[in-house]
Amino acid sequence: MRRDPLAFLTRIAREYGDVVRFRLGPVELHLLNRPEFIRDLLVTDAASFHKGRGLERAKRLLGEGLLTSEDPVHLQRRRMIQPAFHHDRIASYGAVMVEDAERLANRWRDGETRDVSLEMTRLTMAIVGRTLFDADVESEADEIGEAMTTAVRLFSKTLTLPFFEILDKLPLPGNKRFEKAKARIDSTIARLIAERRRSPGGRSDLLSLLVAASDPEGDGERMTDAQVRDEAVTLFLAGHETTANALSWTWYLLSQNPAVEAKLHAEVDAVPGDRAPTVASLPKLAYTEMALAESMRLFPPAWIVGRRALADYDVGGYAIPKRSIIVACQWVTHRDARWYPEPERFDPERFRPEAKAARPKFAYFPFGGGPRVCIGEGFAWMEGVLLLATLARRWRLRLEPGQEIVPAPSITLRPKNGLRMRLERRS
Repeated sequence: MRRDPLAFLTRIAREYGDVVRFRLGPVELHLLNRPEFIRDLLVTDAASFHKGRGLERAKRLLGEGLLTSEDPVHLQRRRMIQPAFHHDRIASYGAVMVEDAERLANRWRDGETRDVSLEMTRLTMAIVGRTLFDADVESEADEIGEAMTTAVRLFSKTLTLPFFEILDKLPLPGNKRFEKAKARIDSTIARLIAERRRSPGGRSDLLSLLVAASDPEGDGERMTDAQVRDEAVTLFLAGHETTANALSWTWYLLSQNPAVEAKLHAEVDAVPGDRAPTVASLPKLAYTEMALAESMRLFPPAWIVGRRALADYDVGGYAIPKRSIIVACQWVTHRDARWYPEPERFDPERFRPEAKAARPKFAYFPFGGGPRVCIGEGFAWMEGVLLLATLARRWRLRLEPGQEIVPAPSITLRPKNGLRMRLERRS
């Protein structure tokens, strides 16, 4: 499990069925791999569970934010943050997304090689900074990105170890590097919070909403800087990391599938013409969205979700004891041949409306589901399609030979060694 969790979870699901019990040291886990069981875990019986082991651990980096909080705190925070992700507000972010993508397209040079994983991270980080925080973080993107990478790697390295709670408190070199990386991230967020408190200026971005937030159904108490920090770090990380990974894997898959790439290019050429795409173009970018969806099937940015049972639980006739961890793995379910024939093949046609309707809903759940479904799902879909269309309109990316392309399952599913690709300008 520590060496290769993707292969391990896939193997036990294929060998032992849709409910599999296994142990990691003192922790008993159950893997669910049937859409109905996953639906019950995330939606129908959601109140019977709290966060799983991974999100409990994530508090070390994210604090008590929307992703890691529970019950009344989670509901309160979600109500506070929801206005920033209202449909009309998200639509207003589209121009910023395209503008930043066009700026990147202008910086690229024909024939040069770039680490596309790094390029997409810088791009989505700049977009999150401008749209959700009304701040320019582009000059800090490399430094923040390096700190994020360090924190995520050290986080994932010890996640499967038993008694990690004790190990976290020891003065180990890895813990010191983690704290240094976390402090770098916190310094940027603290600066943005301080600036916003000094001069709110009637802004309506997410950070301003958090700084001014009081629970509309509560006692009107303002959020502390620590609480704002936890939400800001959570949304800053989740808001750029997952979309960057989804786009990176999409570029890789397009480079390996020329027929799909040609069809996507034909669509982006026909819709925007000689202009960059806009939010109004989205309904005409159906194939681009299907390609992104298929990419997230094969390489889901959030690759596993876990819950802890608050009481004894029955699933499919199997008894799951209280306090057990239950996991559903997008990587495993998305590659199940029962729902996706030839599951390893990259085929955006799987996401035509009629094909989607023929599958159980939770055969595909890249954004989770139920009361804890990703609050930024609409933001992510719009950003992914617009960035893909804007860049593909002008550029074709080709994988540099000699690389080992391996997914690294951590908080998200990054390319382990980056993704070096050669840029080819399209006429």
